[in-house]
Amino acid sequence: MKKIKVLNLYACLGGNRYKWENCEVTAVELDEDLARMYKERFQNDTVIIADAHQYLLDNYKKFDFIWSSPPCPSHSRARFWSSKGGTTNPIYPEMELYQEIIFLNNFFKGKFVVENVISYYEPLIKAEKRGRHLYWTNFKLPKDLKDRRIQICSGTNELQRLSEFHEIDVSNYKGTQSKIKIARNLVDYEAGLTIYNTAFNILDKRSETQNTLF
Repeated sequence: MKKIKVLNLYACLGGNRYKWENCEVTAVELDEDLARMYKERFQNDTVIIADAHQYLLDNYKKFDFIWSSPPCPSHSRARFWSSKGGTTNPIYPEMELYQEIIFLNNFFKGKFVVENVISYYEPLIKAEKRGRHLYWTNFKLPKDLKDRRIQICSGTNELQRLSEFHEIDVSNYKGTQSKIKIARNLVDYEAGLTIYNTAFNILDKRSETQNTLF
């Protein structure tokens, strides 16, 4: 079976990518230390340190499947609430999110998914809500992404719990981002696998009662 050429934008540590199979992945991450850690985790992937937004524009024709997770803070309810409470200053929502959705919908011939947090405003383009995420795709998402849920109880080590949950180790991260922010922003790998399998109608090995997801 021919390998699927995948572009994984704003790749971070590849939470979405963890269980993908039969693919050639190009991961784009601007944070040099996150890119280093991604490469250590997925040694066969091509990792590029670059602006993912521009890389998409220049290279989209080379891929069969594109996953994009643009930065979420300017859209998030958490940032909105902290701004309303005076903890942080209000900022404009970053429109790269919608630029990419419109661009992919009109120019890309493969399958794509754009993922972000649930926004504090009504999305400007209709999205599919699953768990704590919004998804924009050009294929039908199942209602159940088989994603796992985690509850962080008061008094527990949140970073440790999230690291165990996502099977990551951020202890040697030397960049400028918050380690807890990195861990919080990862897509659950089971959701990532369900979406990837759905895009290409791949047999879901987690289900013994279905031949395909549909």
